[in-house]
Amino acid sequence: MPHRRSGALRIALVGTRGVPARYGGFETAVEEVGRRLADAGHEVVVYCRTTADAPRPAEHLGMRLVHLPALRRRSLETLSHTGLSVLHLLTHRVDAAIVFNAANAPWLPLVRAARIPVATHVDGLEWKRAKWGGIGQRYYRIVEALSVRWSDALIADARGIADYYSDEFAAPTELIAYGAPKIDAAGSDKLAEAGLTERGYHLVVARFEPENHVDVIVEGYRRSDAQLPLVVVGSAPYADDYTRRVHSLADDRVQFLGGVWDQELLDQLYAHCATYLHGHSVGGTNPSLLRAIGAGAATIAYDVSFNREVLETSGRYFSTTEDVAAAVTAAEADPARTRRDGKRARLLAARYDWDHVAEGYAQLCRRLAARDFPRLRPSGRRLRLGPAATTVPVPAPLAAVPAARRPVEDARSCPAVAPAVPAEVPTARAAEA
Repeated sequence: MPHRRSGALRIALVGTRGVPARYGGFETAVEEVGRRLADAGHEVVVYCRTTADAPRPAEHLGMRLVHLPALRRRSLETLSHTGLSVLHLLTHRVDAAIVFNAANAPWLPLVRAARIPVATHVDGLEWKRAKWGGIGQRYYRIVEALSVRWSDALIADARGIADYYSDEFAAPTELIAYGAPKIDAAGSDKLAEAGLTERGYHLVVARFEPENHVDVIVEGYRRSDAQLPLVVVGSAPYADDYTRRVHSLADDRVQFLGGVWDQELLDQLYAHCATYLHGHSVGGTNPSLLRAIGAGAATIAYDVSFNREVLETSGRYFSTTEDVAAAVTAAEADPARTRRDGKRARLLAARYDWDHVAEGYAQLCRRLAARDFPRLRPSGRRLRLGPAATTVPVPAPLAAVPAARRPVEDARSCPAVAPAVPAEVPTARAAEA
């Protein structure tokens, strides 16, 4: 752990699987942001979800790690681990805490009762995920509101998410995007080991969940006249039925690699694909999409605002299997345009810089530690009732906390951290072939 400099803070990062990052966007953000905060002299504590037989390093890239267990059930894994993390946090105080995932909102009252300033990274629109079922979806609607009510600040990683919280709750957010890793001069030796060649395949990297539309991509590809194979990277715990469906839709041109944890191979897959197909639809700015544009991959993305915000005019878009078939066929028919799309996307990646992202978190943590935030938070009441705006029983940690109503704060009263956009970054239209 580096020596703490004058003015340095103790910062806790709570609610993820922890580091080293091996799973998803939250873990990547914790690793990239946490290491930079530690390098700047801050004392960074990361709570890690660890099984009994897994390694338990005390530090990683300057961050101090606290390893705690979790209940191994999809509906309880995150919440149980965060509960233990919060209990530990109460006796190991910090200057500011960042809680990732609105699902952890039931524990926020304990953090606030300990007078630890806390910001919640709300993630995407989790209640739209089919995997949660009716009760789970209603739960996520509730914890969105509780995050608004019980956080000192909210973090959104995409303009669409920030707009959602403004429209639904009149709640201000800190807009801090993810970073896009730049993949330069990636080799191709591991491609050859996998039987692939440069620009010789289309690529999908995604967890197998309905909202990521892997089934739509695979079926659309099967209906296409594509000559290049489709390489599918990913799997999912708790999703056997969906995984079987995806496999059933494939023909012999589709290659399933399963989960790939070799970062060098992943970098080569992104850097040398003919196109990258991105089906994510509810999670805000997605790290896999940012990794693709950082590698200069021509991208065919599901048509939602989050993806258009990143790709602008550099991407092709789809909503149906027919769209996928047409886009893949068109990409192969005009390889020159496809390469230009990838070059334009790589220019846009300059907007998503991890150094700027980390500075956004540092600024937020300084404001939290100084208690420079509105004392009166939005009430958490929705301004409009959505299709799932119903109630479920209040989780146990909430029952002991008075639910006093608070007036709605003007969304303009809390300054937001802008997305990481270095000066004079060109738009997609400015790119040259």
